[in-house]
Amino acid sequence: MSLDLDFVRAQFPAFAEPSLQGQAFFENAGGSYTCRHVIDRLFRFYTQRKVQPYADYDASRLGGEEMDEARMRMAALLGVETDELSFGPSTTQNTYVLAQAFAGMMQPGEAIVVTNQDHEANSGPWRRLAERGFEIREWQVDPATGHLDPAALEDLLDETVRLVCFPHCSNVVGEINPVTEITALAHAAGAFVCVDGVSYAPHGFPDVGTLGPDIYLFSAYKTYGPHQGLMTIRRTLGELLPNQGHHFNAGSLYKRFTPAGPDHAQVAACAGMADYVDALYDHHIGGGDTQVSPRGQIVHDLMRAREVEALTRVMDALKDRNDLRVIGPTDASVRAPTVALDLGRDPVAVAAELADDGIMAGGGDFYAGRALQAMGVDPERGVLRLSFTHYTNDAEIDQMLTALDAVL
Repeated sequence: MSLDLDFVRAQFPAFAEPSLQGQAFFENAGGSYTCRHVIDRLFRFYTQRKVQPYADYDASRLGGEEMDEARMRMAALLGVETDELSFGPSTTQNTYVLAQAFAGMMQPGEAIVVTNQDHEANSGPWRRLAERGFEIREWQVDPATGHLDPAALEDLLDETVRLVCFPHCSNVVGEINPVTEITALAHAAGAFVCVDGVSYAPHGFPDVGTLGPDIYLFSAYKTYGPHQGLMTIRRTLGELLPNQGHHFNAGSLYKRFTPAGPDHAQVAACAGMADYVDALYDHHIGGGDTQVSPRGQIVHDLMRAREVEALTRVMDALKDRNDLRVIGPTDASVRAPTVALDLGRDPVAVAAELADDGIMAGGGDFYAGRALQAMGVDPERGVLRLSFTHYTNDAEIDQMLTALDAVL
């Protein structure tokens, strides 16, 4: 079954917005369009529920129920227990809080493995722990391909490693890393695993419970939702790490890693992401009592199939050009549709030229300077990034390829 793009795009008000007509959006890795389900929930909360939640009067009670609904439904989609999901202001801040928690649990001389494939948000907070006496080991990419070799990780693992951090996929390399295999290697060595899913989750919500990592993080504003960071922490680890929230919240797993009060409206609006998954499932498969997590995986597969189809066209057009270098693999089946191009010249200027042709894209280092530098790209110059998702249609792909060819 193929994705019904007309139905999909009807769920996003941006595609009907007059000011955006004629423009093709290729900066989805920086933040996706928002689905109407999220917008409707956010509007309702701000107009009907904008009070302190969890009191007995109706507006407060309903506001609290909507926040609880968001946690329950998103946790179910991700294949974890309801209280194993936390909301925070951003993935960057969630990672920073986690780093402080690990610093309170670890002993000087113990080690954390990070990669140079990561966005700085899942690398910098851990690297800074070196200042507090912890060893930081870098799992390095292949400089030609950007690939992370699990065999190279094995050489870094020993009894002193407490945590292994890596991306589900990089926001410039795009290759989808084998999370379950890497997690098994780390667990066998006695280490916990933290996966940055920010660049993967927009292409289908993962079943974190099946994948197996102890921590999985991603950003709702890149998965059609509000500006929140979602973080799953499995119970065994969450109860082991020292509490980072108010002392009176220490007994609540989902509050232990939220130092400040949550954004009530945006947390509640996150249920709209689950509404969107349900809408796609019901339209393509039909209603019924199918369990939530399998629903999510069916929709995930529909999204990925569409993206692989579109990305194959893009890669076929780009992979043999001699005026650019595609960062990462050119096989669409093993990567996300986040395509970074080394042009050998200023990508920001090229992005500006593309904008004249209605292509919304960006240039720069995208907070992945370590990965670019490792692959021989000057981070000061950076790359042109063309990122899309399942709602991008063939006409927009054609528009982008035509404009890029003309500019280059």
